[in-house]
Amino acid sequence: MNWTAITLFIVIVAITLGITWWASRRTKNASDFYTAGGGLNSTQNALAISGDYMSAASFLGIAGMIAINGFDGFFYSVGFLVGYIVVLFLVAEPMRNLGKFTVADMITARYADPKVRGVAALNTIAISVFYMIAQLVGAGALIKLLLGLNFTTAVLIVGVLMTVYVLFGGMTATSWVQIVKAVLLIGGTLVITFMVFQKFGFSIGGMFDTMANMAKDTENTGVAGGFLNPGVKYKNGWDTLSLCLGLVLGTAGLPHILIRFFTVKNGVEARKSVVKSTWIIGIFYVMTMFLGFGAAAFVGKAAITKQDAAGNMAAPLLAKALGGDFLFAFICAVAFATILAVVAGLVLTGAGAFAHDFYNEILRKGKATQKDQMRMARIAAIGVAVVSILLSLGAEKMNVAFLVSLAFAVGASANLPVIVLTIFWKKFTRGGAITGMLVGLITSLGLVALSPNIWNPDGKAILTGTALYPLTTPGLFSIPIGFAAAIIGSLIFREKKDRALAEEKKFDEILVRASTGIAVRTGEDHEEAPLGA
Repeated sequence: MNWTAITLFIVIVAITLGITWWASRRTKNASDFYTAGGGLNSTQNALAISGDYMSAASFLGIAGMIAINGFDGFFYSVGFLVGYIVVLFLVAEPMRNLGKFTVADMITARYADPKVRGVAALNTIAISVFYMIAQLVGAGALIKLLLGLNFTTAVLIVGVLMTVYVLFGGMTATSWVQIVKAVLLIGGTLVITFMVFQKFGFSIGGMFDTMANMAKDTENTGVAGGFLNPGVKYKNGWDTLSLCLGLVLGTAGLPHILIRFFTVKNGVEARKSVVKSTWIIGIFYVMTMFLGFGAAAFVGKAAITKQDAAGNMAAPLLAKALGGDFLFAFICAVAFATILAVVAGLVLTGAGAFAHDFYNEILRKGKATQKDQMRMARIAAIGVAVVSILLSLGAEKMNVAFLVSLAFAVGASANLPVIVLTIFWKKFTRGGAITGMLVGLITSLGLVALSPNIWNPDGKAILTGTALYPLTTPGLFSIPIGFAAAIIGSLIFREKKDRALAEEKKFDEILVRASTGIAVRTGEDHEEAPLGA
């Protein structure tokens, strides 16, 4: 047993629990619980966003993807980063200016309809659970590697800890855990990157030459001459396009990222948060190339896949190969903190959608006390955690970066069309919003269920059989279908004349508020002020 690793694990858990205790003393109302009272500045929020985004998929999954599949793995780094361009120009500022606690708040700023809110909350919970499966799979593989515990036990440990953070600390604890984790992750990755670069003689060209030569060594890489070219994993060009479309557009539809813009005081700070976090995330994703190539060169595919068939342990194994047991233990502890921070944010997102949108706004007609809301959010957090844990137990052998790419595609299909059309299309209706969200969600999840991820005739997937949908990700079809459904739904389910005029007038107000934030008060309550106040 690795006692250095155990010690570092205990230290990481102690630090995060200390943050939770500190945050619990400052979490006094629903605003504190859901959005940290809007009290973060842009730098703090940028670090928290980075901590939220640089998940197990980024650190564990991408490194493994690049180590095993070469260039095809780097699609994930590029796609995840470019997605923030979409967030910056289309979503960040309007989201903060129109929303309060949840994604549904932003959409219902235009459509005060409980059916719209209910469907938006359903999407939030579904996407959050889907995303969380990937994090729990990464956690299970990590603890199994380091401590020798079985996968189920490891997942249960993470599930209990993440629920504790949400139950007691809310968004304040989650944010500061994410900030601490972001700093540790960037620091640890920099150390490994420097060591890999040193091994290649501090030469980028030398590194690529070495990897090109290794590509001919099929015993080491499993690839015959194509390691630095696309087509190792994604042999179908349509599959590659589908993956990249989901990655680029998916960030703007992920609820746990979108609600981070409610933790700052106004839209300007939200925009600054995105700019700063893009730089942090961009630097990190450049380093994933060094992690992947280093793992391929100094660990080898055989050793990586022997430990974890999906390659999720490539980065920790590289740390061990280059820095010995201490660096290995430190990187594993940081990866563990990474997973804890992300899953805590996901649990909070799903619980907030249930407590604020379903319980308070729909069941209690907006009259639930803040104490009631917080109690219901904590109950919902336990429910979301239990469902996610149960689902993750069936995905043990899947790469976490790939699992996250599926969640991105669902977010881009179910949330993004409605968010964009709510802000920018005057003729958009509540019927279109409901249709777009439901069709986008059902189509994307349905295509995943019919894909080769679930069905394989040789028994290499979850179920044995022939996949009816040939691509591994749904985005190529589900994203256009989501947009089309929202547009067609608006044309079919038109409002009556009086309501249509009122909705168009409301759109003018929404456009001003989304673009300027003029009618949104700064301060911890996030309450909407009258336009022109």
